[in-house]
Amino acid sequence: MECLVGLALSLILVAPLIKNSGEFVARQIQYEKTQSIAAEADRALELIGRAIRMAGYQNAKSSLPSTGKNTSSTADIQLQKNNGYRGSDSLMIQHGLSDGVDLDCIGNTLSEDRTKNSLAHQGFLVDRQASAPKGVRVNGGSLICQSLDRQGRLQNTTLMNGVHRLAIEELPANSIRAFKLRLEMTDGTSIHKTFERTFATRNLL
Repeated sequence: MECLVGLALSLILVAPLIKNSGEFVARQIQYEKTQSIAAEADRALELIGRAIRMAGYQNAKSSLPSTGKNTSSTADIQLQKNNGYRGSDSLMIQHGLSDGVDLDCIGNTLSEDRTKNSLAHQGFLVDRQASAPKGVRVNGGSLICQSLDRQGRLQNTTLMNGVHRLAIEELPANSIRAFKLRLEMTDGTSIHKTFERTFATRNLL
């Protein structure tokens, strides 16, 4: 009888500790997932921003007909609205190669064989997750990077999953062209975070 009473008292004392430990572990997992999503979003926004800054660049040594730096061209940066996953926007950018080391959106070093008409292409769009097994709950769409392979053909590469929506807004014209990016991220269950950044072109008006 004394053993049973002692066991009951022990359970009464230990139960709150077990409950608190479980809640702490759950909060820690949630925090780590949120931090991971934030890091992924920051990386994606920086990649898109880098491409925006390069849009329309022409190397002074290029053999292409030059219309001068800081010219406005709708071909160098094309924004398409509501054509992706959950009404996401997409962006296609082209630019020349600099004298330094240029990278595309998946980290390939850009060279003449990764261009078309001596112009590099970088695109960003959100599509459904193609790799998700049938019947498995999908945590958002996939952010796709479009770039050129060594034969100058357009290729799609998944940068990350968990994208709920990508919205791109061109801000009112000033002395430069600027774009506001709004990236909504999700884990498919309890986490839904929005990240915003604004980037301006350096070579286009």
